[in-house]
Amino acid sequence: MKSKIIVARPIFEETLDRLREHFDVTDNQADVAWTKTSWTQALAQHAGALTTGSDPVDAEVLKACPSLKAVANMAVGYNNFDVPAMTAKGVQASNTPDVLTETTADFGFALLMATARRIAESEHYLRRGEWTQWRYDMFAGAEVHGSTIGILGMGRIGQGIARRAAHGFGMKVIYHNRSRLSAESEAECKATYVSKEGLLKTADHVMLVLPYSAASHHTIGAAELSQMKPSATLVNIARGGIVDDAALALALREKRIAAAGLDVFEGEPKVHPDLLTVPNVVLTPHIASSSIPTRLAMANLAADNLISYFTQGKSITPLNTVTA
Repeated sequence: MKSKIIVARPIFEETLDRLREHFDVTDNQADVAWTKTSWTQALAQHAGALTTGSDPVDAEVLKACPSLKAVANMAVGYNNFDVPAMTAKGVQASNTPDVLTETTADFGFALLMATARRIAESEHYLRRGEWTQWRYDMFAGAEVHGSTIGILGMGRIGQGIARRAAHGFGMKVIYHNRSRLSAESEAECKATYVSKEGLLKTADHVMLVLPYSAASHHTIGAAELSQMKPSATLVNIARGGIVDDAALALALREKRIAAAGLDVFEGEPKVHPDLLTVPNVVLTPHIASSSIPTRLAMANLAADNLISYFTQGKSITPLNTVTA
């Protein structure tokens, strides 16, 4: 008899077909919105799940799901998982690293360019019919080429951004990370390790690419924003909660920094209302990895993680060690 799995959100039909070869699949192609209670009740009927970053698997959920054996997140981030609690319950957790690195780094740079060069702000101006003549200072933004980029979080995606910055735009790259890169990796990225305070004070553009955890909550708050240059930009493609969105909105309104680009938000899909009223911010709905080839690769790796666990006792890209 096939094990029962649930797919929490719509995914590619071809990925569902692969899963159906191995499992009894409950899908959600209709994209029914779960409450935590309804999600827990549905999950309790299954041995495995394919989730996105919005589907919680925490101690409370696990207590109600004694049959659960493996959960595969279709994301590189996994702050929807309580990994220690999953390990304690013998539930395999997995994510989808590597397959989205280059696409996400591309988007990070696109968001940086849009933020620095005031693309969204100027487009809105044009669409409102306000453009009547050219001016020398019309939407004059910040330089990107030759400037200094400061990267907080230097994992795979951070290094991808650093390579683009250094080799493509001749930028000076500084970074801060929990651990310093090897000399070889620093040389490849042309990156210099600095303190967090030094990065904030020096960078023309600050890029956030660090994972979310209790320790990284509000890594950028009012105090950190006050250390940045008034001419600096801030880009967050990491996770909501790393930035204090209320403090950022106020800093933008008061022009204590020049602009921001955000792909992630605290409490998303809700967005702090103050961010919707300031003009000097570019907002996108968590789409940094959203190219068709990359999203398909993510879905297929998540599927492979489930297939591998139930056939071989271990996922391909596990987040914890459990005994099947």
